[in-house]
Amino acid sequence: MGSQDKSPNSNNTTQRVKVYRLNEDGKWDDQGTGHVTVDYLERSEDLGLFVIDEEDNETLLLHRISSDDIYRKQEDTIISWRDPEFSTELALSFQETTGCSYIWDHICSLQRNMHFSSLANETFNNINSELRELPPVELSSLPLILKIVESGIADQLRVTELILNDQDFFRKLMELFRICEDLENIDGLHLIFKIVRGIILLNSAQIFEKIFGDELIMDIMGCLEYDPQGPLTHHRNFLKEHVVFKEVVPIKDPVVLSKIHQTYRVGYLKDVILPRALDEAIVGNLNSIIHSNNAIIVSLLKDDNTFIKELFARLKVPTISVESKRTLVDFLREFCTLSKSLQMVHQHRLFRDLVSEGIFDIIADVLQSEDYKLVLTGTDILVLFQSLDGNILRSYVSRQEGALLGLMGK
Repeated sequence: MGSQDKSPNSNNTTQRVKVYRLNEDGKWDDQGTGHVTVDYLERSEDLGLFVIDEEDNETLLLHRISSDDIYRKQEDTIISWRDPEFSTELALSFQETTGCSYIWDHICSLQRNMHFSSLANETFNNINSELRELPPVELSSLPLILKIVESGIADQLRVTELILNDQDFFRKLMELFRICEDLENIDGLHLIFKIVRGIILLNSAQIFEKIFGDELIMDIMGCLEYDPQGPLTHHRNFLKEHVVFKEVVPIKDPVVLSKIHQTYRVGYLKDVILPRALDEAIVGNLNSIIHSNNAIIVSLLKDDNTFIKELFARLKVPTISVESKRTLVDFLREFCTLSKSLQMVHQHRLFRDLVSEGIFDIIADVLQSEDYKLVLTGTDILVLFQSLDGNILRSYVSRQEGALLGLMGK
């Protein structure tokens, strides 16, 4: 038995193999030529070697990869073993040495993960005793990583520590996610969905800080598109097209922009993607992130004098269209609403600054509009002022001899 003849016209030559089986006479029978891959066995989390005939696409070989030391590599192009299921000797003869090395390395990696899994299974009841680090993030180790993450129900702090101690864990997991998506590996994508959902259910503020950061958040949302229990949903497309603050006035501060995007995405995850999976404690933590972000957004924008001046200047342009005016006033209401995230003393200071910049003059103009929605939005802003500090509104109304109240009563 030797290496097969090379064919320059063959496609996918790297993974091209001849399959041999040892017969009763001790001779190697040629079973055919095909292409070898490593993939999940049907309805299983186990991986196997598949050889598909290059002529008729029939399965020449299906072998469940074993954790036992049964594999041998010979002459840089042959991998042989005794198949325990069929009690027979099998061999793959590769056309290219690179293909042989690739499959050999894959088998060795799988066996390492199987040994790791065996150790983990023995110690899951007391995860602190043996498991010191996560297995390498590879396709073959995803079932084991999922098992470790799911064991966090029993030992949340320990599993969280394992994840946080691996500095490259999330980067590698997202890289593997992108590879699985490119290859349309649905089994891998379903496993990654379960791992990411399980990590979120650990409810760790430190993990949330990592996965909701600008670098990872969109890939995390991508992972959550592949729920095995539901239809494929395009969360990333929706989030790229939808932002809670339309940039009616250019926002130059990158921190503000980042917090705006993060706030909307965390809210979307909480309310749209995983509403039934999250318990009250997790929802509370996610709401805390949103509340904190809102405070940072409003605080940074209120300290940017040019931002408020630009917003009000645009509202005062005589030729402004109704649609643009509605968008700007909607933004102003959202801005005032988010100010509730500030400490009370900072809320008072912000509202007084808005008054000094002329917000009530703008509201008086809005209340004279023939656009019913615009009038309602302006009224909402006045109600916000009244609920925070009625003295601010009363002081303005008294100076204007009740004109604003007259408009509200129209």
